[in-house]
Amino acid sequence: MTIQRINPSQRWSDITIYNGIAHFVEVPECEETDIESQTKAVLAQAEASLAKAGSDKTRLLSVTIYITDFADVAAMNAVWDAWFEPGTAPSRACVKVELADPACKLEMAFVAAGGHASDASGPK
Repeated sequence: MTIQRINPSQRWSDITIYNGIAHFVEVPECEETDIESQTKAVLAQAEASLAKAGSDKTRLLSVTIYITDFADVAAMNAVWDAWFEPGTAPSRACVKVELADPACKLEMAFVAAGGHASDASGPK
C-alpha cells in the first residue's frame, strides 16, 4: 500500500493517507481566546483538510480531543454538536492535557475514510 503525505515538512505532514484512511491534527490560531472560537476554528480547518483528502465530516471515523480544562468541555460540546448532522458523529475520546502553547485550549486528531487528494505533494 502507498502512503500519501499532503504538505510534508521535516516534523509532520498536514495529512497522511494510508489504505484510504486519512489522519490529521488541527490546532487553532491560539490568539483566539475562548474555547468556542478555538473549537470553531479547529472544525473549520478540519473541513478544509477533509476536502483535501477527498472526504468530508460525515466520513469521520474517530476524533481524539486534547483539551486543557475540563471546565471547557460543555462549551466545546455545544460547538461540536452543532457541527454534526444528527447520527453522523464519529467515535471520540476527550483527554485533559497540557499543550505546548499555553494559549491553546484544545487540539484535535482526526481519522477519516478518505480518498486520494489531487493536490498532494511529497513522496508516496
